[in-house]
Formats: sequence, C-alpha cells, structure tokens
Amino acid sequence: MPIVSPPTPAPSPSPTRHTPNLLVQFQPPRASYHDPASLSRMEFADLAAQGTAARQRYLVSLLNDCTPSELHFISQTITPMLKHDFFLELPPELAYHILSFIEEPKTLIRASQVCKRWHNLVMDEYLWKRMCERYAFSLDTRSPDDVEIAHEPLDSPAFPYQDIPTVFSAREQLHDPDLVSTSILGTVPSYHKHFKYAYTLMTNMRRGGTLLHAHRMSAVNPDGGVITSVALDSDQVVVGLANSKIHVFSAHSGVLSRTLTGHELGVWAVHLVSWGQPNPIVVSGGCDKRLRVWDVVTGRCIYVLDGHTSTIRCIRVLHNRPLAVTGSRDTTIRVWNIQKGTLLRVLQGHQQSVRCLDVCGNRVVSGSYDATCRVWNVDTGECLHVLRGHGLQIYSVAFDGVHIASGGIDTTVRVWDAESGNCKALLQGHTALVCQLQLSASAGLLATGGSDGRVITFSLHDYSPLQRIAAHDSSVTSLQFDSNFLITAGNDGRVRMYETQSGVHVTDLSERSESVWKVACKHGTCAIMCRRAGATVMEIWSFRPKENTARNMGCSEMLQVAGIHMSFGYAA
Repeated sequence: MPIVSPPTPAPSPSPTRHTPNLLVQFQPPRASYHDPASLSRMEFADLAAQGTAARQRYLVSLLNDCTPSELHFISQTITPMLKHDFFLELPPELAYHILSFIEEPKTLIRASQVCKRWHNLVMDEYLWKRMCERYAFSLDTRSPDDVEIAHEPLDSPAFPYQDIPTVFSAREQLHDPDLVSTSILGTVPSYHKHFKYAYTLMTNMRRGGTLLHAHRMSAVNPDGGVITSVALDSDQVVVGLANSKIHVFSAHSGVLSRTLTGHELGVWAVHLVSWGQPNPIVVSGGCDKRLRVWDVVTGRCIYVLDGHTSTIRCIRVLHNRPLAVTGSRDTTIRVWNIQKGTLLRVLQGHQQSVRCLDVCGNRVVSGSYDATCRVWNVDTGECLHVLRGHGLQIYSVAFDGVHIASGGIDTTVRVWDAESGNCKALLQGHTALVCQLQLSASAGLLATGGSDGRVITFSLHDYSPLQRIAAHDSSVTSLQFDSNFLITAGNDGRVRMYETQSGVHVTDLSERSESVWKVACKHGTCAIMCRRAGATVMEIWSFRPKENTARNMGCSEMLQVAGIHMSFGYAA
C-alpha cells in the first residue's frame, strides 16, 4: 500500500523576510527586593559607625540562625582565609636562613609537605648540607653508598667538580625549581640523597641490621680455623685464616664468592685495594714469609714477592698510591710497588719484631716489641723519629697525620706529635695490655681498648677521658668508631654498639658466641668473625637500605623509615 505524505501547513517565510523578535523585546520586571548578599553587606557596612562590638553582635545573631550544615560551610570558607604563608612575603634567602635552624629531619620533612612552595624551599641542597654536617654525615664523593668520613675534602684535586656550584642561588631556584635537575647538577653529589641514605643506614644500625649470610666451617685442627684478619669495601669482604686460605664474600649478599689458595702457611694480614685498577686487589702475607697480590674478581695470584725472612705480621697500603708497606718478625719494614711487583726499599732500625703499622700520606708509623715506635718517610726510607717511652712491647699504633697514638703491655697509651716526635700526653686507665687504638682527627677523639675489657675515649684537645665503658668481660679484640657509633668485640663472645659521644649502649649485634676474633664495619656492611659451638662462623651483616630504597625514597617514605607513619598531600 503506497505511503501518502501528510498535509503540510502553509509555506515558511523566506530567509529575507523579517518578523518581530519577541524574545528581544521581552523585558522581565525588575525585582522588587534586594539580593540577600548585597543587603547583608549594606547592613553590615552601616554598622561601621557603631564600632566593632556592634558588628560582632550582628555576626553572632546571624550565626545563631544558621543550621549545622550552614555553620560547617562557614567554617570551611573561613579556614583558608585565616591561613597566611609568611614565607611568601620573605626573601628566599631569609626563608632558607629560618629553615636552617631546624635540627630534626622529621620536622624538615613535614615542612616539605605543606605546599609546593615549601617543598621547593626544603629541597634546597644548602639545607641538606647543613643537616649532613649536623649529623656528621660527611659526603664521600667516591660512592653514594659510602657513609664513611671522607678523607678528601670537596675542594681537593680528587673532586672534579669544585668549579661547578652545587646549588644555584636561592632566588634562582625559587623562580625556576627545575634548575636543580639540570644535566650539569645531575653529576654533582646530592646532599639530600646522601642524607636520606645515611639517615636510613643510621636507623638500621640502631635496629641491629640484617644478617645476610652465616658461614660455618668445621676445622679438623681447631687452630686452623682461626680468623686472623679481615678487610672489606662496598662490594667484597676478605677474610684471612690460619689455615693458609683467604675467603672472599659478597658484601651485598654475604655469599662466598671464591677462595684464594697459594699461601703455604697461615695468613696473618690482608689488605683490600679498591682504587687505581679495573678490578680490586688483595695484598696478603703470613707465616710463609711471602707477600702475595691477588685479583679479587678472577682469583688469580698476580705477584709472589719474596724478601722477608720471617712471618709477615702487618700490611698497609698507601692511599691512592700503589705502595704496600709490610712489617715482619724479622725486625724489618719493606716497601713494595704492588703495581709492578717490585721491592722498593727496606726500612731497618727496630731491634725486635714489628707488630703494627699505620700510614698517612707518605709517612708510616711502626710499633715494635723493642718498646719503640718509629716514623718513616716511605719515599726516601729515612727514619724521621724514634719514639721512646713505653716500658714494654708495643702492640698497637694509630696515625692520622698529626697525632700518633701507641699502646702496649705497660697498660699506658702515649700520644705523640707526628711533626716533632715529642710525647704530648701519657694516658692511663687500663689495667692490662692496650691492644686496640683508633684516632679520628675530625671527631677529635681517641678510642682505646684493652685486655681488661675496657674501652676508653679521650679528647684530642685536652687529652681528658670522655667515656669509660666496661664493654666486655675479657679482652677487646676489635674496636671501631665514627662520629655516631662505636662498635667493639671481645673474647667474651659479644659484639656491642655504643653511642660515640655519650657512651650509651645501643644494641648488641649477632648472638653471643664463644669468642669473637675480628669485626670490621664499613660502607654499611659488618663482618663478624667468631667461634660458635666449636665451629668457625663468618657472619655478613648489612645496615644498608633495601635495594633502590635510599636512592628513590621520597619524603613520606623517609618518615616511615624514621618510625612516623603518616599520609601527606600537598596543600592546594
């Protein structure tokens, strides 16, 4: 059936035909009342002549007539009006100066969460440099993982960026916050990142750290499993044993990487060199009278160096120079070029066994069973000073370039001037052999450990005793400290941690064992060598943040590490 179109109305007018626009002509009637907001403002303005009290009564009357929801709306509206960012009116330099008085990092981190402007202020490298100085977190330019006290100042030739400013001026950064992430500054060590890493590491140390791996080694000969020496860097832990073997462990996982074999008798000294060559090297010596140089990565023995006629008792390597210094029971000290595998010179003068060595710059200090210390110039072989005063054998020396400390069987510690050779102080307090010493010129401290189990810290300014710690029930076998913590180990089987400045006990590391031979801590790794249940145990502990935590951790995460679990968002 065909579809028929419905009828249509009259044709529409053409486009050129104009009709009256009723919408344009229509004018709504003017309101017969005022807008409430305008009326309220007018009435409020009329009260100005009557004073503040009248205006306040008017406001109270309005609030009394409001519903709870309206009062909530008023509160939300008023609160932002009362907020005032005083930093907005201050020059950036003055704002940085005010923030620099904040001593607690948690407070500084909270301030960074207020708003983006405050965040940009708080993230300035100047503030975090001040925080690093306040917490003694010295920036080591060699590695972001290294929180040791840096031996090289930032303006030394070893630091290639001394001509590049570490931060822009306060005004430049505030006007363009993206400047801090430019490619030029991207290569400069960041105090902010370093503080996050070091603060996390310090927190982990207080909590006791994490055991990466514990290696047990049962020895057929009980004396063969004795650990005599240990050295470590950020990647390896090297352990020398009386059974002639050298074990190399990973500092990251604690796994045994390789065993270096070649010595015919017990190894009594090892030194790890991590700079100046593609692979780290180990320098070792012992009862077979030979010095060996090893490639740690391949395990290959590079050199076997003969010369000593008795046991090599101690080894030191000069900083940034391929020179090793060895002390032996044959009474001599020998200087070797470990890069070429040659003997450079023999230092003679001691009458009995050379028991200990320490080096700084081109000088070496030796301590001997002949009750004397000697100061030598490594480059010329000249004996600069003979330090006499001890009555019996010397077992330990420490040298920082300015001070020389020596201790021995006579239970005293003597501090000498390295330049003149004069004795500056005679320190007493131990009742048995002084077997452990450490100096820190930056901290102004000398720490001593004795066979009586005591640890005593002295000021290098006036040589007064600062802390007397009854650390162990028997001899102190290891002693190490920085500006924050002092770690000791003893024959009583304990490894203990104290606050360096106060001497307050922080925690014990590891479980108690039968005895602890050696403990070494560096770069966030701690190696504990002990005897437990009749077996030699080598424990590798880590205080480092978890992988990628420190380098990628934001402010909120850092608060959580510090024990503050809060959720922040930037204010609008």
